[in-house]
Amino acid sequence: MALIGVPGLAWADVDAASTPTLWRLAGQSAIGSLSVRAVGRTTCPYDGWLTVSAGVRSSVGARCGPPPAPERQGAGGRIPDFQWLWEVRDADGAGSLGEAVHAAGECTAAAGPGAALALADRGGRVDRYAPSAAAFTDWSACRVLAVDVDDLVRPYIQDELLAEVPERLPPAARAAAARAADAAVGAVLAKLPPDTAVLVAGLADHGSEPHLRAAMWRASGTAGQLLGGMSTRRDDMVILPDITATVLQAAGVAVPPTVVGSPWRATATAAPAERVTALRHADVAGQAIRGVGGPFFTALAVLQVLFYAAAFLLLRRRRGLPAIRVAALALASIPVSTYLVNLTPWHRAAVPEVALAAEIVALAAALTALALGVPALWARLRGRPAAGVLGPPALVAAVTAGVLLADLLTGTSLQMNSVMGYTGVVGARYYGLGNIPFALLATAVLLVTTTLADGLVRAGRRRAAVALVAGLGGFAMLLDGWPGVGSDFGGVIAFVPGIAVTALLVAGRRVSVVKLGAFCVAGGVLVMAIAYLDHLRPAGSQTHLGRFAGQVADGTFLPVIWRKLGAMLSTLLSPNLMPVVIAAFAFLVFAVLRPGAASAGVLPVAFERAPMLRAGLIGALVSGVTGMLVNDSGAAVLSMALALAVPLVLSAGVRAVATGAGPDAEPAPVLRPATT
Repeated sequence: MALIGVPGLAWADVDAASTPTLWRLAGQSAIGSLSVRAVGRTTCPYDGWLTVSAGVRSSVGARCGPPPAPERQGAGGRIPDFQWLWEVRDADGAGSLGEAVHAAGECTAAAGPGAALALADRGGRVDRYAPSAAAFTDWSACRVLAVDVDDLVRPYIQDELLAEVPERLPPAARAAAARAADAAVGAVLAKLPPDTAVLVAGLADHGSEPHLRAAMWRASGTAGQLLGGMSTRRDDMVILPDITATVLQAAGVAVPPTVVGSPWRATATAAPAERVTALRHADVAGQAIRGVGGPFFTALAVLQVLFYAAAFLLLRRRRGLPAIRVAALALASIPVSTYLVNLTPWHRAAVPEVALAAEIVALAAALTALALGVPALWARLRGRPAAGVLGPPALVAAVTAGVLLADLLTGTSLQMNSVMGYTGVVGARYYGLGNIPFALLATAVLLVTTTLADGLVRAGRRRAAVALVAGLGGFAMLLDGWPGVGSDFGGVIAFVPGIAVTALLVAGRRVSVVKLGAFCVAGGVLVMAIAYLDHLRPAGSQTHLGRFAGQVADGTFLPVIWRKLGAMLSTLLSPNLMPVVIAAFAFLVFAVLRPGAASAGVLPVAFERAPMLRAGLIGALVSGVTGMLVNDSGAAVLSMALALAVPLVLSAGVRAVATGAGPDAEPAPVLRPATT
C-alpha cells in the first residue's frame, strides 16, 4: 500500500481542468474531508507527518515547519536527533507506525522527508529512502510505502519555518502549485504496481488559517463512495490519526493500542462531482463558523447585558412589560435557532456569513412568534380567557430540548458546523453533544419537565411529578453520556445533580450540601461505569470515554485532567462569557432578595403562580455550575444555561404580573419540606 501525502491539499484545489490526475483519482476512490487538527490552531507539515507516525495528535512546537531531512544510511535513512521528539516534546508515540511495521517483519520505504518521518521506527530509521519521489527507485521493495509531495506548501515555507505570509497566494500562483502537485502525484501513480492500494491525504495546513483537507482511498470496492471513520462517527470526514490505523490495516499489520485513530471506511455512493462539491461546501461552512463564532458570542453577551439592564430599569417603573416579555423570549430562542439553521443550505450563499446571521435572526423571530401565538390560540380553543404564564417559555424550552434530542438520535448533523456547536476545521469534537449544547439541553429539559410537573402537583399527583422529572431527565442524561450518541463525559456528572435536586424540590424535600455532593459523586460513578463499558469494546470502536477509562486504568490520566482544568480556568477571563454569567446572576440575586426594587416582584410572583418553576430553575443552575467546574469549556456551560433559563423564567414572571390571571394563576400547593 502507498500513502501519498500532499500537505495543504484542499478540495478547492481539485478540478477536472487544472488537476486532471487528482480529479480522475477522486472518481476511482472513496473521498472525504480530512480534519488535520493536531495540537495548535494550525498544523504544519512537521506536525502532520509526526501525527501520522505517532497515531496520536502531536506537535513539535517552535520547530514547526517542514519535517527534518534524514541522513542517508545505505539504501535507507535515519532522522537525526529523533529521540528529541519524546524527550523534549513529549511526543512519545513518535515512531509507532514504523515500529509496528518492523515488528510484523515488514520493511518501510519513503520518498521525501515527511514520508521518512511518518515511517521511521523508534530509532528514526526507514529501510528504503530517497530525498524525493523523482530520485526514488524501490517502488515495490516494501509492503508499506510513503511519498511526500510538498508542492502546495513550499511557497509558504521560508528558512525552515512557516513564513508569515498571506493566507491566500495569488490565484495564479496557487493554481500553479496545484498543477505541480497533480503532476507529482501522477508520476508516483504511474510507477506503482497496478494493484497497490493508495491513500492520498492533504495532511497539513498551508498559511495561517486551518482548513479541511482532501482525503482519497483507492482500493478494491471504494470507487464512487464517501470516506468516513469511527473516529468522527461521520460518513464524510476522517482525522489524521486515522491514517496510521488505515496504513497498518491495509498492510496486514496489527494496530498498536496507543493509536487513537480508526481505519477509514467507504460509505454512501454518489457521483464524483456531487461528492467534491459537498466536500468543498463543508470547508466553506467550517470556515464561516470559525469566523463568525467570536463576533456571535460577543453580540450575544452584549444583548444579554443590555437586556438585563433595560429590564431592571423598566421593571422598577412597571413599564414596558410586553416588550420585556417579547425580548426575553427572543433571546431564549436564539440558541436553538443556531442549530435549526443547518436545515437550510446557508453555506451555499454568495456570502455565507451574512446568510447564516440573517437566517438565525429570522428563525429566532419565528420561534418567538410561535411561543406567543400557539399558547394563546390553545387557550382560546379551550375557552380560557387568556393563556397561562408557563405556555410561551415552555414552548421555547420544549423546542430547544426536542431539537437537541432529535439531533442526538440522528447523528448530530445540526451541531456540526453550528455556531454553538463544533466544526471539523477546529477539530475539538466531531460527534456527540458539545459542552454548550449540553448546557442548553439540561436547562431546557429541566424547565420542560417542571412545567409538566407543575400541573401534576396541582392535581395532587406529586409522586407522578417526581417520576416525570426523574424519568425524562434520566432519559436525556443517558443520551447525553452514551458512547456514540452524546459521548459527553462531564455532562453526565453535571446532569445527575441537576435532575436529583429538581426532583427533590418537586417532592417538597430539602436539599443539603451533603446531598448535593453525593449527587455529584453519583454522576462521576455513573459516567465512569459508562466509560468502562465503552473501554471493553475493541480499540477502534471506542470513544474518548473508553480511552479515558483506559488511561485511568494505566495511571496516565492526570495530564488529561490538568489540561482540562487549565482550559476551564482560562474561560473565567473570557470577555464573551463572564459578562453573561455576572449580569444574569446579579439580576437573579437582586430580583430574589429585593423583588420590589429589582423586578417589580416578577420572579416571586412567577414562583407563586407556578411553584415547580423554581425547582426547574434551581436544578438548571446546579447543572450549570457543576458543568462549569467539570468541563474544559468552563464558563461557557454556565453562561449558556443562564442565557436560556433566566429570560424564560423572567418572561413567565412578566406574564404573571401583567395579567394576574390565567390557568396557571389558580391557587397552587406551596412547596414545603416534607417531614422525614
